[in-house]
Amino acid sequence: MLILLCLAEGFHRSFEYGLAVAAAVLTWVGGLVFTRFLGRWL
Repeated sequence: MLILLCLAEGFHRSFEYGLAVAAAVLTWVGGLVFTRFLGRWL
């Protein structure tokens, strides 16, 4: 995600900013779901 932010800044495109933010949010939500299911088995 940091790479996407650097590319967006380098190429002066706002599309990559939105993509990086969306990827960060999805990663965070995916981590929460993973820990919830992992907690069931431990």
